[in-house]
Amino acid sequence: MIKSMTGFGKSEVALPTKKITVEVRSLNSKQLDLAVKLPGIYRPIEFNIRSMATSYIQRGKADISITVENTSTETSAKINKEIFAEYLRQMNDTLAYAGIDADYDAIVPTIMRLPDVVSTNAEKISEEEETAIMQAVEQALQHFNSFREQEGAILIADLLKRVDKIEDYKLQVEPYEKGRAETIKNRIRENLAQLKVDVDSNRLEQEMIFYIEKLDITEEKVRLKNHCDYFREVANTEEGVGRKLGFIAQEMGREINTLGSKSNEANMQILVVKMKDELEKIKEQVLNIL
Repeated sequence: MIKSMTGFGKSEVALPTKKITVEVRSLNSKQLDLAVKLPGIYRPIEFNIRSMATSYIQRGKADISITVENTSTETSAKINKEIFAEYLRQMNDTLAYAGIDADYDAIVPTIMRLPDVVSTNAEKISEEEETAIMQAVEQALQHFNSFREQEGAILIADLLKRVDKIEDYKLQVEPYEKGRAETIKNRIRENLAQLKVDVDSNRLEQEMIFYIEKLDITEEKVRLKNHCDYFREVANTEEGVGRKLGFIAQEMGREINTLGSKSNEANMQILVVKMKDELEKIKEQVLNIL
């Protein structure tokens, strides 16, 4: 199944005191560039999260974000009343000594920031919570994978249409190719007639045949058709083909460029330009395929 490099997946899990949300996003990139954003309490399981994500994402610039929303009124932060009262007493004594009126709207926030007034009990992740998080990560990655497959199907359908267009333009070249030889011969004869010189007709015919043979595009058309067929074959039968399709598109470009340099005919050159336009769009889209 062809997959897009761009993807998004989301999942949520509810625990007795928490709601955990996992989001996965990715953009195109040559290699895997994975960033994991999660609360500090979950750092011990970050390696497990990365290992699971790597098997799903494979390649791309990806972000995994894990956020936690507390649903309980309880908190791990505790105010030490004795220390707060002692700071307040000292603050009042200092202000009275300096002859300054106490402003508790300013004093209380200041005391709350002083050392040891607020303490937090070190929270430890439970085995049940770790299992729930890993399940949420896997579910988000599965949704992410489904999104990539849907996008990939759209991309590959567009690419195959453009390959069909290139082949159609190649077929449109053939009528102009057949009449081109006679046009070239007539143009050479007209130019020679203007010079008003004697010409060996046999030698002239040989040279014209040699010149026209150099402009023959049969090989280029055959190779271009083979590349188009191979592009379709790879797109329909393999996975993780982004790079491979890019290489095939490069080979298609070589044949189209050579065909253009040999065309020597206005209508053929117009068709070659149309081929190049479709090929550039193919190259752009291939960068978005895994």
